[in-house]
Amino acid sequence: MQFAIVIMAAGKGTRLKSKRPKVLHEVGGQTLLRHVVDAARQLVPPEDIYVVVGHEAGLVKESVAGLGVQFVEQREQKGTGHAMQTARQATQGYEDVIVLYGDVPLIRPETIRKVRDFHLERRAAMTVLTATPEDLHGYGRVVRKSNDSDEIREIVEQKALTPEAAKAPEINSGIYAFATKPLFAHIDSLGTNNSHGELYLTDMASILGKAGERVVALKAQDADEVLGANTIEEMMAIDGKLRLLTARRLMGEGVTIFRPETTVIDSGVVVGADTVIEPFVQLLGQTKIGKECRIRSYSVLEDVTLGNRVVVRQGCVITQSRVDDGALLGPYAHIRPESEIGEGAHVGNFVETKKIRLGKGSKANHLSYLGDAEIGAGVNVGAGVITCNYDGVSKRKTVIGDRVFVGSDSTLVAPLTLGNGAYIAAGSCITEDVPEDALALGRARQTIKEGWSAARRNSKPR
Repeated sequence: MQFAIVIMAAGKGTRLKSKRPKVLHEVGGQTLLRHVVDAARQLVPPEDIYVVVGHEAGLVKESVAGLGVQFVEQREQKGTGHAMQTARQATQGYEDVIVLYGDVPLIRPETIRKVRDFHLERRAAMTVLTATPEDLHGYGRVVRKSNDSDEIREIVEQKALTPEAAKAPEINSGIYAFATKPLFAHIDSLGTNNSHGELYLTDMASILGKAGERVVALKAQDADEVLGANTIEEMMAIDGKLRLLTARRLMGEGVTIFRPETTVIDSGVVVGADTVIEPFVQLLGQTKIGKECRIRSYSVLEDVTLGNRVVVRQGCVITQSRVDDGALLGPYAHIRPESEIGEGAHVGNFVETKKIRLGKGSKANHLSYLGDAEIGAGVNVGAGVITCNYDGVSKRKTVIGDRVFVGSDSTLVAPLTLGNGAYIAAGSCITEDVPEDALALGRARQTIKEGWSAARRNSKPR
């Protein structure tokens, strides 16, 4: 076996001042750790990825358990060197190992691949990925043997910088490739002579160099790739970069995004060509949008599938549902989970749906609640119609056939079936099944009392 990837994910992230493990905070719609695992999976099979867990190990494992990766538990967090010592038994059967960090979500598979290839070409014992960010403060520096040399003379931590080392333009990203044989032959030489009393994997550069092994450096093309997140503010800056990258990718695929800096688009979102996304839209989770759609401002879609030529007007909230070709939603419609909106159907302003199937060409244009219902094709649901789907104990289903007309302000008390072509008079409360092509009325007969209003006014004390 040649390459394994070890991902460090055991730390607490105390500077975040959060109860959640650092690697489980989200940017770009996914956890920090998930971004790194996804990048690693493009280079090696998941069974060759080892996630080092420690703080809240159960939660961290659960977050990526379905991806097939392996886990190594670091019961005491004594530094990155100790983490690698902990992973020795799992990885010593590989020829080489790449070390990544679970809080560096911008790292690209292409960069990891370059580290691997460079490491193998140079036949190095250790390869260090470096970068040259605009702000060098807070980073250790990589000092090469000469300006044109691949080989490293030393890595100097920020607190120990000498005037000479401070002039070095390259920082240590903390991302490494190792040949496992020299790594594990010398890893027990790591010491705790530092301010935190921990074992630092960084020190392997000096140890291996003194042992006559080759230690080389490769500079990342984009310094942003190696950015970690130690505070919420830094994390949100990374989130902004990820989302802008997603927006640029979609625009490159033919999607128009007005004011992309105002949109919130998760990295897993797919959008078809010639779709238009207006400002202040949120597209979350695994949302998939077809071609030639228009998503108007302030709409929020999460885990939604839209067909082609769907129009979502302003302010709609759509969750875990499917909308077929040519449908029209909103403004201000609320499509709750397990709703299926059929081809060419209309769901209008202030209509709420939940667990329904609305048939082809059917319309519910105003102020309705439709829950636990199967509605056929060509149905007209008038303003203010509600399906009474909950009897206080259980949810009940309403079945409405094709071409049914449901008059405004009608109440449909489930369980209930309205046959094809039935007509429900406005203002009715329907509690019994209605046959095909029948008219159903469920309201009191109108009574008029002449002069009643005037008499009432005159009877009031003055």
